[in-house]
Amino acid sequence: MAAACLAIVLLAGSAASAGVFLRGDGTVTTATSPRGEVVDYAADGVYRFNALRIVAEGSGWDVFTLFFAVPALFAAVPSIARYSFRGRLFAVGMLAYVFYQYLMYALAWALGPLFPLFIVIFAASLAVMIWILSDLGIASAAERFSARFPRRGMAILCLAMAAVLLLMWVARIAAALGGAVDGILLGQTTLVVQALDLGLIVPLAVFTAVAALRGSAIGYVLSSTLVVKAVAMSVAICAMLVGAWKTEGRLEILPFVLFATAAVVATCLGVRMYRSITPAEAGASPASRK
Repeated sequence: MAAACLAIVLLAGSAASAGVFLRGDGTVTTATSPRGEVVDYAADGVYRFNALRIVAEGSGWDVFTLFFAVPALFAAVPSIARYSFRGRLFAVGMLAYVFYQYLMYALAWALGPLFPLFIVIFAASLAVMIWILSDLGIASAAERFSARFPRRGMAILCLAMAAVLLLMWVARIAAALGGAVDGILLGQTTLVVQALDLGLIVPLAVFTAVAALRGSAIGYVLSSTLVVKAVAMSVAICAMLVGAWKTEGRLEILPFVLFATAAVVATCLGVRMYRSITPAEAGASPASRK
């Protein structure tokens, strides 16, 4: 497991490095999309043929992944090698972040030289997540947490984030379907981000909230991994908004405040969750479970 996570660290680090250092010199070309949008596209670099706004957001995301997410997953490798329960939970959360980022990149970015790497990364991340989760002993996971586990707090965070995504994306989808695509599709043919958020993140968040409130084993496991992904994703979105700000000269204040707040709240909940893991169980070895 540790070796597999280390391989993903190297792959994700390579992809993020290319996005940061090989994104081109900022040369653009302007074109009209089939839906009538006049869009500035990147004319060189690994993200060529993508709208300049998307490249700007992606550059911010790549910076966060390279300098924060990848080191965080790398730091978890030794604890995975020690068969730490806490370390494996954290690793699954970071792998969920990596999986989601590169699934979105594979589906949303224009075809480019990094496309095969994106596929390898999200496929490997999903496989290793399943591998680790299948070995955690989910049925007995609830016994590994004390009464200090913030079940209600996590449920509130999950439901709040689901509501925010619904409010943000349903309105945007309705506007696009009504023909107001300018500034929404950004030269793309469909809304990939919205499809993934509404089809994956919202149902998972609602399910996690219910399972956490019920105190079920899967609720504890999902909460402990999803909170890590929530912190990483919220900070990454803030980085994306800053990247767009540098390109367009305008910061979207409300989304930035919302996701910065979510990052702080998720961090506080995550600290409480991981502290609630009983010391005897936090580093259990395979032999001790038999």
